[in-house]
Amino acid sequence: MKKTKHFGLIGFPLEHSFSKRFFSLKFEKEGIDADYNLYELGNIAEFIEIITDIKFSGLNVTIPHKEKIIPFLDELDDTAEIIGAVNVIKFIHKGKKTILCGYNSDSTGFENSLKPYLKPYHKKALILGTGGVSKAIDYVLQKLGIEVTFVSRSAGPGKITYADLDEKVMSNNLIIINASPVGTFPHCDECPDIPYQYLTDKHFLFDCVYNPPETLFLKKGREKGAVGINGQAMLDGQAVAAWEIWNS
Repeated sequence: MKKTKHFGLIGFPLEHSFSKRFFSLKFEKEGIDADYNLYELGNIAEFIEIITDIKFSGLNVTIPHKEKIIPFLDELDDTAEIIGAVNVIKFIHKGKKTILCGYNSDSTGFENSLKPYLKPYHKKALILGTGGVSKAIDYVLQKLGIEVTFVSRSAGPGKITYADLDEKVMSNNLIIINASPVGTFPHCDECPDIPYQYLTDKHFLFDCVYNPPETLFLKKGREKGAVGINGQAMLDGQAVAAWEIWNS
């Protein structure tokens, strides 16, 4: 008799997670004998407890653990190693031994959702935020030959601050990506602190936030004629890619 396969998501907090709904519907629709549950880990050390109690086939990883999870893994695929962040773990069970392999499907989801919107003049990009997802985005943009500048609350190597965003910087960077959680429900009245008055119809805004569907960041961009999309396509894409990894 086949045993139910166990999948899930680790992160904190997880109350607005998309993944459980996505995979539960997929399993139901396709008659897959599997379940998908949420595991809120305030501390990454709790990871050992859950994988000891449950025989997983795969896990997704979200903030704030995409980088912290790496020391707990046995192997990283090439892309995850270059990016330095993991959002998919595949469990390979060999007798009594279990091998944990880390992958990054955020990069796949982002690349596939971005490409249809790129124009020849999209040569430079600003990434707002420096967390795990921003690393996957940086990897894809570099791969596509797009110059990247990180924007953070504090200055550092390869980073500028929000205070540095003047008209010249904004006009030189026609792709702006919100890789931070700013503007996520229930904080819908918040948006990244950029000078929206310098946006034009040549700017493309990508918001990794998907709830609400139109964030204040995107709304302010559209008011200036900029094209913008939320993170739903990226989210769908990374979930599909995760399923392919677990079943490869």
